[in-house]
Amino acid sequence: MSKNVKTSHGLGLSAKNKIGNIIAHVVIVTMCFIWVLPFVGILLESFRMETTMQVGYLIPKDFGIGNYIALFEKTNFAKWYTNTLIVGIFVSIIQTFTVLCVSYTLSRMRFKGRRFLMNMMLVLGMFPGFITVIVLYNILSDLNMTGVNAVPGLILLYTASSGMGYYVAKGFFDTISKSLDEAARIDGASRAQVMFTIILPLAKPIVIYTILTAFMAPWGDFMTAAYIAHNTSEGMNVAVGIQNMIGSQMSLNAHYTHFCAAGVLVAIPITILFFALQKYYVEGVTGGAVKG
Repeated sequence: MSKNVKTSHGLGLSAKNKIGNIIAHVVIVTMCFIWVLPFVGILLESFRMETTMQVGYLIPKDFGIGNYIALFEKTNFAKWYTNTLIVGIFVSIIQTFTVLCVSYTLSRMRFKGRRFLMNMMLVLGMFPGFITVIVLYNILSDLNMTGVNAVPGLILLYTASSGMGYYVAKGFFDTISKSLDEAARIDGASRAQVMFTIILPLAKPIVIYTILTAFMAPWGDFMTAAYIAHNTSEGMNVAVGIQNMIGSQMSLNAHYTHFCAAGVLVAIPITILFFALQKYYVEGVTGGAVKG
């Protein structure tokens, strides 16, 4: 009798677990569908050829790539895209190098004022960078790095304080045993050799994470880039250029499909990078959050 009760009780728990798993999967699938639907809609709209205006249906009646062709022929989109790509590449290289060097130094070395320096950078990082944009614009203007020459100005602006974002990478370096450094130093390796030949190969996830975050920040930036470009089309990045496109050159309602085509092209590099390097991105975030 007790066996039957126990068996039925076990079956009851198993049934409850199955029902719970089914409900969880239904909720997750529903959330994914809601999240993906707008992106699918933008993609479909970018290929709609029967009209460039907003319509009340999702599936186009006539497919084509005319919106993409018109985007490059009627606007300065190629220049905006190139500017953003140049800024993203240079910023990712410079910022990654700076962040990793600062993070390794703060993780491995002990010197007077180290704790104060770390706390000061954390506090300063709490203030939004936009509050200093007027001063920064005047400095860049004096250096002739605004307007048409906004690209080098943006690169300088994005990388100037990049070392302050050390905390995630430092947390990851803290998880790597310091005995590796000590053994290499005993063998005569310099600090730079230890970092670049021993530690960084073991820290691939945080390197990838730093590269991705450094590339994504300027790619989607609008406020700072708009201020530095100062309504000069030749110096705009892609976010500012698209806003300028629908705000002055053409209206959003009348040229909605062109706007969707621009959105698809902007999303392609980030989507490819993220899906290709997703594994390292997740490992970098979780590994860097272990210790601080």
